[in-house]
Amino acid sequence: MAMNHKDVWRQVWCDLHRFVLPWRCLLCDAAGANGIDLCADCAAELPRNHSCCARCALPLAAPAALCGECQRHPPPWDAAWTPFRYGWPLDRLESRYKFGHDLAAGRVLSTLWRREPRPLALPSLLLAVPLHHGRLRQRGYNQALELARPLARALQVSLRHDVLKRVRHTDAQTELDAVHRRRNVHGAFMRREGIAVPAHVAILDDVMTTGATLAECVRVLKWAGAKRVDVWALARAPSPRG
Repeated sequence: MAMNHKDVWRQVWCDLHRFVLPWRCLLCDAAGANGIDLCADCAAELPRNHSCCARCALPLAAPAALCGECQRHPPPWDAAWTPFRYGWPLDRLESRYKFGHDLAAGRVLSTLWRREPRPLALPSLLLAVPLHHGRLRQRGYNQALELARPLARALQVSLRHDVLKRVRHTDAQTELDAVHRRRNVHGAFMRREGIAVPAHVAILDDVMTTGATLAECVRVLKWAGAKRVDVWALARAPSPRG
């Protein structure tokens, strides 16, 4: 099969990178493989989320259309795409990227995500969960938005960063249980005035744990007129929304 221009240039870039700066695994320092800074052995340990709830992507022992929690309390979104589970060694890369300002780890994560099978129904617009301006100033970048940029290009989906805004600072979700996570983000987002929201939108975050943050964004988008809102996350933590 003939290679297209993008494939040719990608191969040229990989060959040049291999010659000038060989790929090195960010986890064990072995030689990288398949054009990323991750070796074949560490890549083989990545926990993929193949067996999960189709509605909320909660990891399960066997795939199901609806997990027990979704049957009792359906989430506000319409579908979820989270190709990985939040566990070793992906959690180490995510922590380095999000809290350690390691952009090389972010490039590995975005590449891994782009290589996963894509959803059958793609949205017309992709959004990233916004950071509060104080958190953005402190971190220097929005980790979800930076993951979304290459993914949107690969999927040929429009990406905007100015549709939603975070109107108040919230405590870090990592230290809260499910109930307090929902309370923490309640009313934290709003749509910017004068921006139309299309019928099918996806909202993206780096990690989905209880889904509280994404759910709050979904409610705002549906209130703004979206008919279908999907949630995308790189990884799903094995935790119920409850």
